Amino acid sequence: MSDHEAAWRRLRAAGAAAAARPTAGLFDAESDRLSRMSLEACGLYLDLSKQPWSAKDLALALDLARAAEVEAARERLFAGAMVNPSEGRAALHMALRAPAGAAFSALGEPVSAEVETTRAALADIARAIRSGDRRGATGQPFTAVVHIGIGGSDFGPRLVWEALRAPSPQIDLRFAANVDPAEITLALAGLDPAKTLVVVVSKTFTTQETMANAAIARAWLREGLGEAADSHLVAVSASPDVAQAFGVRPDQIFGFRDWVGGRYSIWSAVGLSCAIALGPDVFEALLAGAAAMDDHFRQAPLEANAPVLLALAHIFNRNAMDRPVRAVVPYAQRLRLLPNFLQQLEMESNGKRVRADGRPVTQATATTVFGDAGANVQHAFFQLMHQGSDIIPADILAVAESADGHPDSQTKLLANALAQAEALMVGRSEAEVRKSLEADGLSAAEIDILAPQKTFPGDRPTSFILMQALTPQALGALIALYEHKTFVEGVLWGINSFDQWGVELGKTLAGRILQDLQGDAPRAHDPSTTALIARLRGEG
Repeated sequence: MSDHEAAWRRLRAAGAAAAARPTAGLFDAESDRLSRMSLEACGLYLDLSKQPWSAKDLALALDLARAAEVEAARERLFAGAMVNPSEGRAALHMALRAPAGAAFSALGEPVSAEVETTRAALADIARAIRSGDRRGATGQPFTAVVHIGIGGSDFGPRLVWEALRAPSPQIDLRFAANVDPAEITLALAGLDPAKTLVVVVSKTFTTQETMANAAIARAWLREGLGEAADSHLVAVSASPDVAQAFGVRPDQIFGFRDWVGGRYSIWSAVGLSCAIALGPDVFEALLAGAAAMDDHFRQAPLEANAPVLLALAHIFNRNAMDRPVRAVVPYAQRLRLLPNFLQQLEMESNGKRVRADGRPVTQATATTVFGDAGANVQHAFFQLMHQGSDIIPADILAVAESADGHPDSQTKLLANALAQAEALMVGRSEAEVRKSLEADGLSAAEIDILAPQKTFPGDRPTSFILMQALTPQALGALIALYEHKTFVEGVLWGINSFDQWGVELGKTLAGRILQDLQGDAPRAHDPSTTALIARLRGEG
């Protein structure tokens, strides 16, 4: 048995023991528990003390990380080595946010100078548009940007915009991702083509959903502006020739390289719309926050490393305690899209059943992530969280100070975040419930019926992440925290976190079925699909 396999076996045994003891009792048994299981990094305070592991369990989890050679894998990542072997690529999103003068290389090719040139170009166009130096075809300033992309070309920019936008922004930034015509219709509704810039984001510039929406937006611009409309069209792509053939002028195409995965691409030219709408200084601060987390992840020892510890907490629940689902609940309305973003980041990265070497995995992999903004979800799925038959760990995030005023409301929000984390852990015993019902004057028969229903078992684990304020730097650090956490988990499971073959089959079949819906002679499919095609063609 290898050291790695032995470490997994010890961790699973620890999980079985953890399931039999109350987490709250560990605070009495371990006097230094809070200091050992909390840390501060890059403006984020991370508290993992409400997780079910003991100090000894944490030590076993760290042993697993060392046995899996997380530190060596981390160095390969930052060195620009081939960490995406199925596609023969590096994964160097860290290079996109590094300070000027960095020396990153992808598979031996220096890339930092190119990154700095692109960042300067993004800042230049953003400043020119915001200042009015760059105007539309009719001489009017741009007041709106429509960002068209899907998947990694959409989730990150949407999250950043919702998190950092001003209440009354100078630039109205709108998004269209879904090929459902409702989305592009709503994105364009009420806008003036003369004052609108359309930014189309697609690595290949062939993505079906994106190009359908881009064609609609281009037609809308041309209807309003005639031949001058193409000056309102900008592309972000790794395929500039294809973008130019679509009608984008060469000087309005911003590139990025294939070592930038879609779900890691907000830091690249994919963030152009945010740089324009938020301002280049805000965008640069976002990058700086992520770069600070990169430095922390690369330099901090494993036992004091925020992404590593967060990953190990998730691993302990997923693999040692067999908990396949995790909730992410930001107690900040501006972060309500974080669970959506993490669904792609984690489930696309680590939703794999085969290792990087082609063999089946030996451990269960990515958790199912769901969530929404607290306190709203307390009136939705928290009933399941507190009293459901499954234990669902949660990441709870909170912001100490709101930039949106109304401090009394912010204090109430924080009280809810803290209370839910405490209630999930400590619960409420049946003895307490019975005593309360007796005080209310209920009969013994009534108490026997109600007491079990009003009992909270507790021992529902949470990771609590607190930031002082939702600044661009803090948001950048938060996103990078989860990026590196996802990478560490992939290393522990032995999978490639940077490819996504699972999305390809459906895309391929969609192209074929589109032809069947539009053509004269549909091909044969399974009976159900054949019947649905016939019904949609009006033949069923």
